[in-house]
This record gives sequence, structure tokens and C-alpha cells, in this order.
Amino acid sequence: MAEAASPSAAYDVVIIGGGPGGYNAAIRAGQLGLKAACVEMRETLGGTCLNVGCMPSKALLHASELYEAAIKEFPTLGIEIGAPKLNLGQMMSQKADSVGALTKGIEFLFKKNKVEWIKGRGRIAGPGQVEVTAADGATSMLAAKNIVIATGSEPTPLPGVTFEADRVVDSTGALSLPAVPKQLIVIGAGIIGLELGSVWRRLGAQVTVVEYLDRITPGMDSEVAKTFQRALTKQGMSFKLGAKVTGAKTSKDGVELTVEPAAGGAAETLKGDVVLVAIGRRPYTDGLGLETVGVQTDKRGFLVNDHFKVAEGVWVIGDVTYGPMLAHKAEEDAVAVIELIAGKAGHVDYDLVPSVVYTSPEVAWVGKTEDQLKEAGVAYKSGKFPFTANSRAKINHETEGFVKVLADAATDRLLGVHILGPQAGEMIGEACVAMAFGGSAEDIARICHPHPTRSEAVKQAAMGVDGWTMQA
Repeated sequence: MAEAASPSAAYDVVIIGGGPGGYNAAIRAGQLGLKAACVEMRETLGGTCLNVGCMPSKALLHASELYEAAIKEFPTLGIEIGAPKLNLGQMMSQKADSVGALTKGIEFLFKKNKVEWIKGRGRIAGPGQVEVTAADGATSMLAAKNIVIATGSEPTPLPGVTFEADRVVDSTGALSLPAVPKQLIVIGAGIIGLELGSVWRRLGAQVTVVEYLDRITPGMDSEVAKTFQRALTKQGMSFKLGAKVTGAKTSKDGVELTVEPAAGGAAETLKGDVVLVAIGRRPYTDGLGLETVGVQTDKRGFLVNDHFKVAEGVWVIGDVTYGPMLAHKAEEDAVAVIELIAGKAGHVDYDLVPSVVYTSPEVAWVGKTEDQLKEAGVAYKSGKFPFTANSRAKINHETEGFVKVLADAATDRLLGVHILGPQAGEMIGEACVAMAFGGSAEDIARICHPHPTRSEAVKQAAMGVDGWTMQA
């Protein structure tokens, strides 16, 4: 066993986990002159997001959208190329190349900011102590004035359904299937299930989504969710809502799922080549040594924090604590916690963390939904604008969806903005900025937007809050 680091060699901060939370914390620490180390058990930095999550899924979403456009849209645009042929191996290869470039980019940023990357599995061994077990089993001890837990999350398993390579898979497996399934069954109608389901549907799979609730995408504004489901159904995705999966049986022919109505009733059998279990994610704290610093998780596995602090000298960020389980939320946590450690002010407003579904059309929102405002008894006004009336969307044949702006009835302060349509994820940033500055619907309505752009739909919806939408 290696000797423990001497007190003089102690790090100002040791971060356990090299995902978006961990690596951004490490970079910010380096920028602020703190001696920082990041412990990561993967062979590459970037965590779930870069390696088996956000980034590879976007690579496949982009490629599959272009593939479907070549089949369905090119002829209408006067582009004749014949029948496109899918080369799945090349599609997976370019995905891997992109991911590799991104992970190497983080290594460069570590070197630039004098951050030490320590390869291995990190475990808290007591106050100010982090034990690292390398891939070959060798252990070393790091002394740390501050420890930041950034271990992220893992897919939640489903009782009665056992994972099996290329048959019953989680999101990681669904990103690397060796062939396009004829029948794909997705368990869970959340963001991950719908994004990956849409990838394989575009590449030729028949996709059925089974969801326990009586709606898709919990957390999304219910009006938006209903319109979104209609759009996905029109594309060929089918839904079984209010249904629970009670068992799975695999054979050489595929997978048989036993599905029952959530409200009770007769069971039925669904057959598919591949089943994707996408019922959510849970905090990853396995073998972390929390007990050595007197810390426990709550019943759902999350770490309770007070301004990111869980014990003296121990901090937590990202998916392993409260707030949206999103990479960009983890990045904000990372900056805030390091600035607090460095004696600065650190804060994250979780009410202004945007959410995005990267399907086609995209869905993005920030702030409150209409459902939440009604439940809280908040008096509000709303403005809506359809993309069918937006000139850029019309020209581009991408008219599905709408923008909805919600504002306080008395003060006009923005309370929520919801976009279903093209480039929604890019456009939601405008709403985030306006809301962060306490802006009103009128502020957006009276700001000059470039024409012709999709962003004009946001302006027109904001105008609609006060009843003066001009282009619909």
C-alpha cells in the first residue's frame, strides 16, 4: 500500500467523480489557484454524460435525423439521391470518434488548469482522507482539506426485469446495439426513453413505449406533453400508458414482457427483439465510505446538503443530491461549491434550470408549468404562438409545435416558458436570461428579434400574454 500523502502535500480539494459536475469543479478550482485532484474510475473523463449519455445520444439523434430526412424530406426539396443505405457500424464509429475527442478535451483542460487526474475508484476513508483503488488493485491515500462528492447517478433497475446484453438493456446498452431491432419496447416515457426510442424508430425499428403513469414526460407542462405525444405517435411511435411491467422472459427469438394495467386488470404479453429499461436514474454512492464521515443517504439514496455541505470539509454536487438530474445543473453546482470553498459566494437557482428533450421536434422549458401555477393558486396570464405561423419554420417545413409564455397576472413577471418545436433547446436560453434578471413578458415582446428566425415565435408568444400577438 502506498504511503498517505504528507500534510504538506494535502490537496485543497479532492473531487470524487469526473463527470460534468466533477470535471467542472476541478477546472474552477484550478482557475482559483486551489490545489485540486479529481478521482475518476473510468478510463476516460466526462462521466456518464460524455461517455454513455448526453453526448453519444446526441450523435445518434443527429445522424438518425439526417438519415430520415434523406429518405422523407430530400425528395420534396428537389434533392434526388436514391434510397439511402444505413451503415450502422460507421454511425457508431463516428459517435465514438466524437466522444473520444471530447474526453481528450477535458484532459487538456485539466493540464491547462494544473488539475491532477487520479485514475481509480475513490472512497472516503475518514475526515480529510480519500482512498483510491487503481485498476490493478493498488491503493493510495490522498489528504484533502475539502472533499467534493460528484459520483453522479446510474440507471434505475426494474424489479422482475433482468438486464441481458443486446436483449434487455439500459441507456448505455441502447447506445451501442449491434443491429436495428425490428421491435423495440421502451419501458418508461421519460426523456431518455423517448430520445433513444426516436433514434431507433428513425433507423427502422417499430417502437412501443410502456409507461406506468397515464401521461408521458412527467414534469413537462401537461398541454405540451399531450401535443408532444401526438407528434411522436404521428411519427410511428406507439404508447401503452397506465401500464406496469411485471416480468420479462428472454429467448433466442427475443423478449416477452408481462404487462398489467397500473390500475389493476388482466395481464397481456408484449414481444420485442430488444427491451430498453429507462425508468429513471438513482444516485450512485456504492462503496463511497459515507459512514466514515457520519453521513447517510435519504430513503431515495440522495445526500442532503446545506449549501452543498454534508459534513465538515465534505461537499456534494450533481445527481447525487437534490435538484434536477441534469448535466448542466451539475456544472452550476460545481462552480458554486468551489467558489464557496474558496471563500466566495456560491449559489444556484434550481427554479431556473432549463430542461430539454432532444427529439424531433425538440421540447424545452424553464420555470413553472401551468399545472404548477394552478396547483399553487398563482394568478397568471399566458400567450401562445404556433410554429405554423412562424415564417422560418414554414420555409423549413418544421411547423409542428408552439411556444407558451406564462407571466404573473399582476406584475407581468415571467413565470415559465415552454417550447415544443424546432431548435427549442437553443431558444430556451433567451427565457433563462430574461427570468434570471426578473424580466417580464413585455420585455421579450418589445425586444427586436431577427427575421426570419424561429426565435420570433418566442417574441410573438410573449406579445400574446397582453393580447397583441400580430402574426397569428
